[in-house]
Amino acid sequence: MRVDDRLKGMEMNSMLKTITFIPFLVATGIACGGEFRIGIVDMERIQRESAPAIQAGQKIIKEFEQRDLEIKKITKKVREIQLYFDKEGMAVMDAEHRSKERELANLNVTLQRMQREFREDLNLRQSEELALVYARFNKAIKAVAESENFDLVLQEAVYKNPKIDITDKVLQYLATEK
Repeated sequence: MRVDDRLKGMEMNSMLKTITFIPFLVATGIACGGEFRIGIVDMERIQRESAPAIQAGQKIIKEFEQRDLEIKKITKKVREIQLYFDKEGMAVMDAEHRSKERELANLNVTLQRMQREFREDLNLRQSEELALVYARFNKAIKAVAESENFDLVLQEAVYKNPKIDITDKVLQYLATEK
């Protein structure tokens, strides 16, 4: 059995346990004479629309704006040199031509290095900001769940009834949170 197959089997087992566990919780709540309240949160929507997520995105854009401009400037220089070669052709092999070739090679190496570092740093910063934002999301979800007396809040569902969707309440909490 391959590792992929085992992982899929483990995911399926986990899903089956969840599917059988939720009705058990509901039945237990009903049997105890209490009302069992379930809420659903659309995390993709919260990531798109919440104030903390939007602020984090703007912060990252501002933080990386200067480096992006530098990369664009070097890209423009590379294009200009390539246009020079297209215009002049390969017939003339004078000192200026060789100098431009070396400059183009150096710029390409520099550009590739800068782009790689940019991507790595950007991914790292996005991960850091996302961790902070998710901590705020979880705090907001917990606060809404406690204030509205929910017994269970899920972040993912195949189907959700709009009556139990608390995404708007979480978004509102995040918008007013200090």
